[in-house]
Amino acid sequence: MDEPQQHHEAAEAEKSLSTSEHLKKHQRKPTRKKSHHSSDCGKRFTSSTDLKRHQRIHTGEKSNSCDECGKSFSVTSSLKAHQKTRTTENSYSCDRCGKSFTTSNQLTIHQRIHTGEKSYHCSDCGRSFVSSQYLKSHKRTHKIAKPYHCSDCGKCYVSSRYLKSHQKTHTGEKPYSCDQCGKSFSVTSSLKAHQKTHTREKSYSCDQCGKSFVTSSILTVHQRTHTGEKPYSCYRCGKSFTTSNKLTIHQRIHTGEKPYHCADCGMSFVSSQYLKSHTRTHTIAKPYHCSDCGKCFVSSRYLKSHQKTHTGEKPYSCDQCGKSFSVTSSLKAHQKTHTREKSYSCDQCGKSFVTSSILTVHQRTHTGEKPYSCDRCGKSFTTSNKLTIHQRIHTGEKPYHCADCGMSFISSQYLKSHMRIHTIAKPYHCSDCGKCFVSSQCLKSHQKTHTGEKPYSCDQCGKRFSHSTNLMVHLRTHTGEKPYSCDQCGKSFTTSSQLTIHKRTHTGDKPYHCSDCGRSFVSSQYLKSHQKTHTGEKPYSCDQCGRSFTHSSNMISHQRTHTGEKPYSCDQCGKRFTQPNILIAHQKTHTGEKSYSCDCCGKNYAGKRALIKHQKIHT
Repeated sequence: MDEPQQHHEAAEAEKSLSTSEHLKKHQRKPTRKKSHHSSDCGKRFTSSTDLKRHQRIHTGEKSNSCDECGKSFSVTSSLKAHQKTRTTENSYSCDRCGKSFTTSNQLTIHQRIHTGEKSYHCSDCGRSFVSSQYLKSHKRTHKIAKPYHCSDCGKCYVSSRYLKSHQKTHTGEKPYSCDQCGKSFSVTSSLKAHQKTHTREKSYSCDQCGKSFVTSSILTVHQRTHTGEKPYSCYRCGKSFTTSNKLTIHQRIHTGEKPYHCADCGMSFVSSQYLKSHTRTHTIAKPYHCSDCGKCFVSSRYLKSHQKTHTGEKPYSCDQCGKSFSVTSSLKAHQKTHTREKSYSCDQCGKSFVTSSILTVHQRTHTGEKPYSCDRCGKSFTTSNKLTIHQRIHTGEKPYHCADCGMSFISSQYLKSHMRIHTIAKPYHCSDCGKCFVSSQCLKSHQKTHTGEKPYSCDQCGKRFSHSTNLMVHLRTHTGEKPYSCDQCGKSFTTSSQLTIHKRTHTGDKPYHCSDCGRSFVSSQYLKSHQKTHTGEKPYSCDQCGRSFTHSSNMISHQRTHTGEKPYSCDQCGKRFTQPNILIAHQKTHTGEKSYSCDCCGKNYAGKRALIKHQKIHT
């Protein structure tokens, strides 16, 4: 037999052997026979080659090294793919956008973004994907299979890629750096997305509104605002979300899990973003500045929301009443007023709310939790907004101004209520008596006069109140606390409203005018009291003698003449009185203080009543 023929026969034999090996390997697949198993983890494989490749995960062997950068890989295919990134060899280009790829498979998957083709369908939920790998990862969310475990914290993932990305949070490894600003990232996709902030490149455009985005994934999420698609549903309450991340955060409301903890105060949060925003309340870092008014914010989201107050932009409209809103969350909360949907219930009292955030604040009325504290006086509040408004009492800041009278206020809500004084608009009606109010808060307060609800009680004297704020003010009558001081005369008061009214005695400001006689008053309460002299209204009657009064406080004082009750006692001589103002006048007999002066002759008196009696001598 000649040499060429022998060579041919040897080649045919080798080919036959190779073919039979592939056949044997293929024949194992239908029967799913996996005769090769790992001695380390027990995982089984159909071929010895696959087993060897797998064992390198346990041994850490990476025998294939890049001769340019020295990086090592466990398989040659990974090395070849890496070398193409070093040589910038991207042989496969997209004919639509020009983007290049190292493999034809990557190009094929990319082109489906342009064509919209999603050939791989989930048999459980019907969702479609551009590649079999994405479908494979997705299907694990249905059977909740997360075979990849983190050895540091035990957290599980549906793919090794997610596990590797997670492990970098433990090691702090961020091997990918931006060559323009030096910022580092744990994965290349984050670096690429960041680099586009420098180039302002936004390659992915929405075909409905024209808005552009730096990544296709952000575009996909954005497009759902047009289609209304919310593919991620909560299996407990049925609520749907546009992204899996939002679903994960939502599910923690049901489980109560708050894995992100503040190292300064110990507060816990359902997401890292909420923790990041919260930590700025400790550092008072507000890096996001409004170019229009200079106001600073702890997050870009709050800044964007604020900027709409300057532009007046309200792109989200209610399809039932036409009312517009600047953010979708406000629209969603508003729409529930039409449907009366209140999905979030308090497990202690059963009261329901339209949003989880309102429920959280409500639950603090049961627990007494007040996580936001004033660094000046130590007073605590249930929400950060209430703390911000309170701090303006110390700084004197009143950023909200009335265009009609020039009065300033510490919050937009106070300004809104004040402006109704000018328009006499009282849109909130009581269904029991028909009385109207300028705000829903005033209406709720009034409705308790019908129900008699007084859930807050004083632990010293047992007196009950309809609001916690009234109880707090009352407690100061026991402690003697007067935290609000006048910067002109030093006089102290139990409430900020009393201080405000007092300050008008210095300035002479009387902003409340009677429409019948033109007389002016320092407070709306004094004006209301005065107006009853014109109407003759005396709605409060004594149940023992039938005498009527214009104010409930006058009636209560009168009733003490029947009961003999004198709840106010002098701490120096023990004498008791029916009213606190009589006690105050009496105490001046001990101190010798005479605060009231006659402007005609200069004579001083301890009480206002004595001064008025004296002034009649001059008239």
